[in-house]
Amino acid sequence: MSTRILIPLDSSAVALGADEVAAAIASEASKRKGDVSIVRTGSYGMHWLEPLIDVGGVGFGPVTVADVPSLFDSEFGNHRLNIGRIDDHPFMKAQTRLTFARCGRIDPLSLAEYQAGGGLNGIGAAIMLGPAQTIEFVVRSGLRGRGGAGFPTGIKWKTVADTKSDTKYVVCNADEGDSGTFSDRMIMEGDPLVLIEGMAIAAIATGATKGYIYIRSEYPIAIQVMNQALRAARAGGLLGKSVFGSPYVFDIEVRVGAGAYVCGEETSLLESLEGRRGQVRAKPPLPAIQGLFGKPTVVNNVISLASIPAILSGGADEYKSLGTGRSRGSIPIQLAGNVKYAGLFEAPFGMTLGDLVMKIGGGTRSGRPVRAVQVGGPLGAYFPTSLFDTPFDYEAFTAKGGLIGHAGIVVFDNTVDLARQARFAMEFCAIESCGKCTPCRIGSVRGVEVIDRILAGNSVDDHLKLLDDLCSTLRQGSLCALGGFVPYPVMSAVTHFPEDFRKKVA
Repeated sequence: MSTRILIPLDSSAVALGADEVAAAIASEASKRKGDVSIVRTGSYGMHWLEPLIDVGGVGFGPVTVADVPSLFDSEFGNHRLNIGRIDDHPFMKAQTRLTFARCGRIDPLSLAEYQAGGGLNGIGAAIMLGPAQTIEFVVRSGLRGRGGAGFPTGIKWKTVADTKSDTKYVVCNADEGDSGTFSDRMIMEGDPLVLIEGMAIAAIATGATKGYIYIRSEYPIAIQVMNQALRAARAGGLLGKSVFGSPYVFDIEVRVGAGAYVCGEETSLLESLEGRRGQVRAKPPLPAIQGLFGKPTVVNNVISLASIPAILSGGADEYKSLGTGRSRGSIPIQLAGNVKYAGLFEAPFGMTLGDLVMKIGGGTRSGRPVRAVQVGGPLGAYFPTSLFDTPFDYEAFTAKGGLIGHAGIVVFDNTVDLARQARFAMEFCAIESCGKCTPCRIGSVRGVEVIDRILAGNSVDDHLKLLDDLCSTLRQGSLCALGGFVPYPVMSAVTHFPEDFRKKVA
């Protein structure tokens, strides 16, 4: 009987030697004339254990090339790297996996394995329900965009559906550029067919016939896997002139971005897709009414679209029963930075920030006390430990001057200098600004200069007032969230860590 060994092709695992481990296992099996089947799959998200291999549901990790002979000697049983059944690991047992239910478990390019794992039920339901009821399902579920401001997904779809046009598009924003975020990449590398199914459901709901996945060039494995998955989807009837034998027509194309952070903003992304420089468009008109090539366009990020099949197959009310307040369903939270157990943790909204960092993440990897966490990428606020009782939901974070964004949490220990981090936010904005609006283009440069004067101890009180005024101008006057959100990291650092801005004050 063949031994099936799952080895991740996920970028995090590959960076830690997964390709070399896979080659070593194949070589060792050949030497021993063993009957071994190697499947390259996605990651379970326990990154501190990568490369983590799965043999019959039992995990071994982190595996190095040097460990391979002894793994064969143990017949993949009683070995020092054996972590037991992966599903029984505390990190996995504490999760509610909906979007990531199959990641790490299946061959990401096998339509048969995808279907056996519950895939394709959502598209079947959408075809049976029809466009209007499919949209109603998504509205009722309470799903909100998982990439930024948390706008209700169903309302966006309804706007596109209600706008009359001969052509409509579905665009997946896979330009995942925020620090500490990797959930989009993990889906594209580990379960790409769920994204394709989600986009096909969006097309049925809105009347779109063409889709684009805009992936950042820094994700070569994701680009390769997505293109292979699209070919598999076409061969299996999930895409094409008759989606699953229905009257609906839909196909998808991958487009690769050149690495501009601002192209994560939906209108800049559309400009780039049209072959122009990625610059922000003024709104209105909204992309849902006049988007790609001037046509009504659904623009959602990867996790939003990948959440759709579970909602259609499991039921809107079941999905809505998870979470808290207006934040419904599950959210894939990414733990990164100076954290002991880095990885992806999917759970319903409502866990406290402190539980996520200390209980799930295990505190800092360095062993020093946690001083701050940044949630929501480089433009997210810095929260001190005094705010660790904040529930992980959109409104709770807004009330505390923060944002969830793409749900990336970056942990810092007590060696961090928050004044330097505030300067980095302004510098980042200055470098990544598309240059279209004055507050962002010039204000960020002035912001760096003002913080430099503060760091030098030059009229600190006056310059802190000037910094506050400058942040107000950026927040109210910028065309998009790049300039508009820079005040979050800057002013949260000033508010919660004022001592870091006065180190040179006598």
